[in-house]
Amino acid sequence: MNASIHPTAIVHPGARLGANVRVGPYSIIGEQVEIGDDTLVGPHVVISGHTRIGRENRIYQFSSLGEAPQDKKYAGEPTRLEIGDNNTIREFCTFNIGTVQDQGVTRIGNDNWIMAYVHIAHDCQVGDHAIFANNAQLAGHVRIDDWAILGGYTGVHQFCRIGAHVMTAVGTVILQDVPPYLMAAGNTASPYGINVEGLKRRGFSADAIMALKRAYRVLYKSGLMLDEARQKLAEMAETAPDVQRFVDFLALSKRGIIR
Repeated sequence: MNASIHPTAIVHPGARLGANVRVGPYSIIGEQVEIGDDTLVGPHVVISGHTRIGRENRIYQFSSLGEAPQDKKYAGEPTRLEIGDNNTIREFCTFNIGTVQDQGVTRIGNDNWIMAYVHIAHDCQVGDHAIFANNAQLAGHVRIDDWAILGGYTGVHQFCRIGAHVMTAVGTVILQDVPPYLMAAGNTASPYGINVEGLKRRGFSADAIMALKRAYRVLYKSGLMLDEARQKLAEMAETAPDVQRFVDFLALSKRGIIR
């Protein structure tokens, strides 16, 4: 397998490690763990459960990945944790496996930057290119879409969804869904306009950003009921394709949106 394993690390013979995987001192790798090529596992990391980790990830010391969910209903079922490629997972992070009450898998995509002390609970679904600042905390069954940025100490209630390109301020408490493109802050979270700077950095044109600002005004400033606003947004999306993400998000929202 051509992995480099420190003599003090404990790697179960059944674990599958790809080429050039490095495992640091005192780390523990369980029997059902699979780790892709060129991934670095730092010292004092515990990776357990049915956990599959992709290529070129960097996992820093004292993280716990794939442990049983913090759910009293969990009875040892063989649920999973899946982590994609090229993620940075900093110190003291905890990611749990899923539960049979949901899809049975906690999933984290590619190219995410996850800072220290982040908790990702059972059955969460995290997309690609997200950034979680220190101490961001996800309860169970949370969905985080691509390019979202969670400020430090952001807490997300179970079953909530945060849309693509959202940015939350430090200490934000999220109890309902956050539509795409928004900035959100507060306890509990309130909307604070479109994440203009983030969209500019990701190559959105001035016209696209202007259309999203108009969509925001329809959703939050027009006084329309939510169904009426969604219908208006659907009309706008015919000439402004980025607005369609608003329409699709609202159609699937189950907890209601922050207002």
